Amino acid sequence: MTNDAQAEAGTAEAQGPVEVPEDLARQLENKREDLFEKFEISDAFPAEVLEEADEATGDVAGDIQAEVDERADLREMTTWTTDPVDAQDFDDAISIEEREDEFVLWVHIADVTHYVTPETAMWDEAIRRGNTVYLPGYTIHMLPPELAETVCSLVPAEDRLAHTVEMHLDKETLSFDTIDIYKSVIESDERLTYSQAEERLDDPEAPLHDDIELVWQLADRMHEIRKEDGSLVLNPRRDRAHTIIEESMLKANKAVTHELMWSRGVEAVYRVHPQPTPDEWDEALREIQDLEGVSIPGDSWDDPRKAVNATLEQAPERQLGKIQWAVMKVMPRAKYMNDPFGGHHALNFEIYGHFTSPIRRMSDLINHWIVYQNDVPENLIELCDRASERQKAGEQAEREYRNFLEEVGLDPDAVNNRGIEIVED
Repeated sequence: MTNDAQAEAGTAEAQGPVEVPEDLARQLENKREDLFEKFEISDAFPAEVLEEADEATGDVAGDIQAEVDERADLREMTTWTTDPVDAQDFDDAISIEEREDEFVLWVHIADVTHYVTPETAMWDEAIRRGNTVYLPGYTIHMLPPELAETVCSLVPAEDRLAHTVEMHLDKETLSFDTIDIYKSVIESDERLTYSQAEERLDDPEAPLHDDIELVWQLADRMHEIRKEDGSLVLNPRRDRAHTIIEESMLKANKAVTHELMWSRGVEAVYRVHPQPTPDEWDEALREIQDLEGVSIPGDSWDDPRKAVNATLEQAPERQLGKIQWAVMKVMPRAKYMNDPFGGHHALNFEIYGHFTSPIRRMSDLINHWIVYQNDVPENLIELCDRASERQKAGEQAEREYRNFLEEVGLDPDAVNNRGIEIVED
């Protein structure tokens, strides 16, 4: 099972590529090719797909100008993105406002379905690929980078088409008062890395400080409420910048799928995570309790998720990985389904689905189309199965590649965060 909460916030930042000799670089390339064949992962895009991407990016300004009158014009709203330092595309941005009796949180997502529709070769290829695959130091995209890194990237100081989730939150409970989802035009003020967002929080005189501070206070409360409600938090020591993005994206995903289920009553691509059996949870908790220097607080045993959360907050740093692994071993794999029945156990959400990453997940791409057209594909069950299968294949490929890197003496995390530079032997 992947941790859906943590996945929303991106990867860590780092500096300086890992130096690799030419012969080892060839071994890595051969291993990737073997994995591509084994897991049916396509690297290069068909010519027809690239032609469509090129056509879609031919007149960006003109295309956007033609859309302005049909969309909400949010270009004057303070908006920014926060991503890893090496991010190639920026598919989500946020805006925040505090009012007398509510908070208003806007999550703006790149409007991929303006360019990638069910009649296009790009759509068919995205469905075939299923998702972007992230091997350490090497990315296999779901959409052509020519598209994802240009018109579908919310770069600063340029108009961009977006799908906006506007959430009005009760000041006391942070529950939804109203949810609006609509097409928009935005202009991001800045592109921040996670470390830059942290620096802005520490400097009251810095640009965007007040907005980032406000959304941090909101995200921190949302995080605490989520934990109190029983959401599993496997990384309790995440910094403020990652918490902002994590909680904002979770809130937007939850808002969209609640709107689809409760307001429209339609099928969609929902994210369902079954719970472990009581015996499996007992096995995990016993393994955790037996770790040196680790003790599960006595008042948290009634809910295994709360027990894990409380333990992780108090455990020594050296034991965090073992605690997380004990939990992951007993967790069933989350899957995509056309019905949210069963909910998402790890997040403790009755209804949940993906919307915030249409550049890298077909589940989000399909949900964008359903929200926009209120049109559910006839083969939705097949599409859900496809999304689950391709996610599993991508994760297995990543795991095998990481193991190979370790076998040849490379640190997968260093390669993943810093990339590779080929040097002479």
